[in-house]
Parts: sequence; structure tokens; C-alpha cells
Amino acid sequence: MAKLRKGVSYRRVERPYTRKSKYRAKNYVRANPHNLVVKYDMGDTKREFPVRILLVSRESIQLRHNALEAARKTCNRALESKLGKSGYRFKLRVFPHHVLRENPLASGAGADRMSTGMAFSFGKPIGIAAQVRQGHPIIEIGVEKKDVPTARIAAQRANFKFPCTTRIVVEQNPHADRA
Repeated sequence: MAKLRKGVSYRRVERPYTRKSKYRAKNYVRANPHNLVVKYDMGDTKREFPVRILLVSRESIQLRHNALEAARKTCNRALESKLGKSGYRFKLRVFPHHVLRENPLASGAGADRMSTGMAFSFGKPIGIAAQVRQGHPIIEIGVEKKDVPTARIAAQRANFKFPCTTRIVVEQNPHADRA
């Protein structure tokens, strides 16, 4: 299996030539790589919590699906171990739609006979990424007021998995029941 390229290769937000259609002839990208992100909603998904912690991006960036999955696992593990399965609500707010492509150029002996160079350089799909704009929340965590420090730590752990700077915003949930 080929080695995974560094995330810096795909960090810049670009125009997505990734049209998917149920008609194969209308697809720009013929094959669609599978998504590594397993779940988007975790914890107690039915309940609205009074406090929301948002992990907000400070720059426009593409986040690959393996980085999103790593952040999800880390954050969810921290929340579940401290608060239990029903003490929080965790939501991943971005979805990886953008298909990443690579035009591999061969090097070494005999490479000139098999490579097309830049003649047809559209590339083969190698992964998918979510395009995140500046100021858009990546992760949303809902908790009780007493559990805010735990949720902040979990959001900070998720932040370490992303190749961008983020900020943690704590706000009151307008949809929560006022009892």
C-alpha cells in the first residue's frame, strides 16, 4: 500500500471538482474513497444541554477524514470516561465531501516509459476532506454547567489532531429547556 502523503499537501482550500452523480458518465471523479469517520453524533443525542462548547476554526482549511476521525475518537473517549454515556452530547459539525486526488509521477529507472507526465493530470482519488471556512465550528459538545472544564479539555485534545489553529467558545444553548 502506498504511503499516506502529509496533510500539508492538501491543506489549502481549493475549488472542488468532485461532482458525484448517480449517472456514472456525469461524475468528474469516477471512484469515491470510503469515509473513515464512523459516527457524527455521540453521547445522549436526544437531550439538549444548557451549555455548548464549540471548537471553531480560525482559518479556512481542508481537514482530511482521518484527522476528523482521530479527533472524534480522542474527544469522545475523554468525555465518555469522565461523564459517562449520557452526560454529554457530541456532534461533528463538518462532513468530508471533497475528493482529494493525486497524480503520481514515477521516478527511477524506466519511469519515462510508463509516466504520462502532466498530459492528463486530473489524478486518482486518494482520500476525502472537509472544507472548513474561517469561523465555522468543527466540533460541538453539549454538557451541564458543572462539566464545562471536562468538555474544554476534551475539545483541546481534539484540537491537537487538526493542522490548523482553533479557538474554544463556551456559550449558553438557546435550545435547552429552561427548568
